[in-house]
Amino acid sequence: MTRAIRYSRYGGPEVLALEDVPTPRPRAGQVRVAVHAAGVNPVDYKIREGRFGGSVDTPRGTGIDVAGTVDAVGPGVDAWRVGQAVFGKASSGSAATHALARADMIVAKPDWLSFEQAASLPVAAHTAYRTLRELDVRADETLLIHAVAGGVGLIAAQLATAWGARVIGTASERRHAFLRKIGVEPVAYGDGLDERLREAAPGGVDAVLDCSGRGELPVSIELAGGRDRVLTIAAADAAAHGVRFSDGKDAGPLPVAIEAVLDLMSRGELELPVAEVYPLERTADAQRSSKAGHVLGKIVLRVHGD
Repeated sequence: MTRAIRYSRYGGPEVLALEDVPTPRPRAGQVRVAVHAAGVNPVDYKIREGRFGGSVDTPRGTGIDVAGTVDAVGPGVDAWRVGQAVFGKASSGSAATHALARADMIVAKPDWLSFEQAASLPVAAHTAYRTLRELDVRADETLLIHAVAGGVGLIAAQLATAWGARVIGTASERRHAFLRKIGVEPVAYGDGLDERLREAAPGGVDAVLDCSGRGELPVSIELAGGRDRVLTIAAADAAAHGVRFSDGKDAGPLPVAIEAVLDLMSRGELELPVAEVYPLERTADAQRSSKAGHVLGKIVLRVHGD
């Protein structure tokens, strides 16, 4: 049997329950992962709240980021063997003791990376890499990132810096020391944000990545001199402002994004703090914290010992 966090209706974190369910069997092209850790992302609570429509006809799992060991492979899978340490994106909910994943949506976990660190990376790394490529961020350009202290923002900032860009980022003041350490020029949230951004970038910026979705699009368009290189992953009113919403449907290969991030991490040039770790049975609390925001880095569920 597998222990899994599931829900049978849309709603708040109270709809989540830890249940015993039959252990899933991998189908063709899939592997089954014995989960050591699972990452928590804002998209998890947004799906649970029903923001993307549809109905809950049967109980659903929650979570995408997964790290663990392969404990079964489906037909046609030759790239992986039982016992390999891997991480990536789960097809079934990753907040469980076992999860299924497509064989092409996992990568090998290097020995120097803990399972909790690995579980923090897939969605954030994939999204950061994809959005920077969509924005065509290049050396000697200035990139503005809203909510830069979150998982996507931190990885995007450090990738862009490694590629030679200048990065300005909005965040609460208590995060500014860390942001400066990784090469970001921080700008404080709150009243007067627009004016502070104009002061930080008097000549404007080349591109904007909005990971916040809290009303920053008008000043972003102003600073970027138009909408062409303004992109959001969080603003529900993107269409009203004529701004692209990046939903990840054409995300590109996960291994390419992970390779770029691991290369920098292995050289000490990129770090993604694991801000909070919760046991599996406290998944609801982890999603509450995720929705509250203001976490530096990522939230992770510990399922098995590392």
